[in-house]
Amino acid sequence: MTRRNFITISSACAVWLLTGCGGGDNGSDSSGSSTPGSGSGGSPGNPNPAPGELAIPPLLDPAASGGVKQFNLSIQAGSKEFFPGTQTSTYGISSDYLGPTLLMRNGEQVSINYTNNLAEATTMHGHGMHLPAAMDGGPHQVIFPGSSWSAQYTVNQKACTNWYHPHMMGTTARQVYMGLAGMIYIEDSESRSLGLPNRYGVDDVPLVVQDRNFDGARQFVYNPSRMQIRQGYMGDTYLVNGVIAPYFNAEAKSLRLRLLNGSNARVYNFGFSDGRGFHQIATDNSLLPAPIAVNTVTLSPGERAEIVVDLSANMGSTVTLQDMATSKKILDIVVNKEAGDNSAVPATLARSLQFPGAESAVRTRRFVLGMSRMRMTINGKSMDLNRIDETVSLNEQEIWEVSNNMGVNHNFHMHGTHFTVIERDGSRNISANDSGYKDVVFLPPRSSVKLMVKMTDFTDAYNPYMYHCHVLEHEDDGMMGQFVVV
Repeated sequence: MTRRNFITISSACAVWLLTGCGGGDNGSDSSGSSTPGSGSGGSPGNPNPAPGELAIPPLLDPAASGGVKQFNLSIQAGSKEFFPGTQTSTYGISSDYLGPTLLMRNGEQVSINYTNNLAEATTMHGHGMHLPAAMDGGPHQVIFPGSSWSAQYTVNQKACTNWYHPHMMGTTARQVYMGLAGMIYIEDSESRSLGLPNRYGVDDVPLVVQDRNFDGARQFVYNPSRMQIRQGYMGDTYLVNGVIAPYFNAEAKSLRLRLLNGSNARVYNFGFSDGRGFHQIATDNSLLPAPIAVNTVTLSPGERAEIVVDLSANMGSTVTLQDMATSKKILDIVVNKEAGDNSAVPATLARSLQFPGAESAVRTRRFVLGMSRMRMTINGKSMDLNRIDETVSLNEQEIWEVSNNMGVNHNFHMHGTHFTVIERDGSRNISANDSGYKDVVFLPPRSSVKLMVKMTDFTDAYNPYMYHCHVLEHEDDGMMGQFVVV
């Protein structure tokens, strides 16, 4: 272990109470009105459903203790029955597979306390969270077996759907594959005033979509060849919240689905088998200014989208969400309940979003995703924990131009902030899923994007943030860099 790594890991384990957060909702709002949570740390949801039914991860909404909301989570090994009568060895977070959904509100001080009960080291990254670099849970904030680490900060970002997952150098892909992932719901005053569906597990449903390979003994298979590392490791069995080909009993009304591509490498094109349209209301880091009518939503690994589908005319029928790229079923929605409320999609959503123009940028940085000497690279370099690749100034608007010069899919994720997509392949005609604020952007073969980036609130000349491809095999193989903010 180098001196840099030792000091970084040690400082990350200290107790911090820090204010910040991106997205730019600067007003404090810690009220609990009209939220999906129980308010006292309870766990609405259905983690152990009937065979074939969609599991709903528990929703954690603990009461503050001493002004700080404490989430206590165990990273652990377990087993799960994906197939009747057979237990598959897994990892999970306070469960056998996946983890609970964490509910946070703008203005709340939170402490997410992880205890590593695995026999190997890991980390836990708050993906999409705008927080200090030492609280990011990246590869420098290692949690050794038998030890604990806390991410402590004050939430100050707009309503969105984020997630948490490992970010251990070289083993991220396998640890996520084994089951280490969970969602984070963030609410603000604006989102709660809109009348959107927000009854957790009823008309506001988290969907963690993954693909896995199983061997003849129904155990996970994760042994990528060099070619599979290059292309990204993909499975032939789809899981949704840890269930194969599930169904969900829904009310005959508007249903809000929070989609997370939690796969290592697969790109999904979500749509409905009957071709029906629906509304996209959010991308990674914010609600959209207004709902956008679409027929499909494409998500690369790590991307999120919130959609609302109208089921009011479908009582007694089944509506199927599927991956249009493969025609495989994601979820059967069985419409068999009367509407419990009249929540729906308003014409206006995030009224306060502001989008800076390219003319406000003070510099442009360029990043090329490629390969050199059989290793994945960014700008010709593979990841080195002891090398700072970029130094970014606080509060300066920049353009980050990212290019994929390979014949395989990549994407690009930034830690600690969000960005807007201003151009794709030379065009400023931006799709629904490139709209709003994002932290992951898809880069098909031989494509490029221009992003508007500004780091706010936190400086740290020593502890870095990461940027990388979120195809996890590519990240583990070196397609990652790090930057500090000064």
